[in-house]
Amino acid sequence: MASIQARLTDRMLRLLVKSRFNPQADPRAIRARTTKLAQRFGGVPRGVRVEKTAVAGIPAEWIHPQVADNGNTLLYLHGGGYSICGPDTHRGLVARLASAAKMRALLLDYRLAPEHPFPAAVEDAYAAYKSLLAEGTDPSRLTIAGDSAGGGLTLALLMKLRDANEPLPAGAALLSPWTDLAMSGWSHITHGKLDPMLSVDAALTAARHYLQGASPAEPLASPLYGNFERLPPLLIHVGANEILLDDSRRVAEKAQAAGVEVTLRVWPGVPHVFQAFPQLPEARASVAEIGAYLHARAITGGPGRQAAD
Repeated sequence: MASIQARLTDRMLRLLVKSRFNPQADPRAIRARTTKLAQRFGGVPRGVRVEKTAVAGIPAEWIHPQVADNGNTLLYLHGGGYSICGPDTHRGLVARLASAAKMRALLLDYRLAPEHPFPAAVEDAYAAYKSLLAEGTDPSRLTIAGDSAGGGLTLALLMKLRDANEPLPAGAALLSPWTDLAMSGWSHITHGKLDPMLSVDAALTAARHYLQGASPAEPLASPLYGNFERLPPLLIHVGANEILLDDSRRVAEKAQAAGVEVTLRVWPGVPHVFQAFPQLPEARASVAEIGAYLHARAITGGPGRQAAD
């Protein structure tokens, strides 16, 4: 059963987010409102240091937790339907994950649609990863995580790295990942009223802004349709009420069938990317689990594997 905090957050999101969605709104106008709303849900924990930087010419932030194992790095790819959000909306979440994982985190401010459609986000994520390797980051001590669109982007990046025979990271964590821009999952239909935050209309609108003529079945846009062979271990956390539930379930099934080590955890009664709401006990528990997983992978992942291995 969901906590009382989760049930209250459900009502708040229905009122402030889902009911106010306007498919005609310009994403550029939505960004400021989204940032203002996100700032209500906790800032950076005490002791965490934020350092603005750039990697491969892409704006980013280094998040340095109070306690970190030197050499362990998390590359974080934020969500927002590829058209909104960035460091201002995700800094707190990434700081809590970095603290739980005891590693520094690079929060990438990749280019957004509609100004920069697919494959701009994938290109930026790939360039940032390559830059980390060029600077001496050990891939066996490097992990990747992302939420929603950033979760899909994480999978797309892993597939692109594998296909380019680049060293793969030690593992990846996906938070309510959006992996099917064609919106073909059964939960897209059945969970329309259950999901307090997202609607199919909102997702299809974001997909239109991002794809701009590209196929929604293109694997680097919708990694559900990609090849999962030889990917690093995956951890997936998703809410049971989300329209994107099947995006996680089907990814887990395909990854397992391809021989990938994958763990799927479905949380009852929580909203999309519930880890962003630190007032929820479920969020604190999930962040702790994800952090422990990333920390363990960075220790036991072994040398960065080439995709051809």
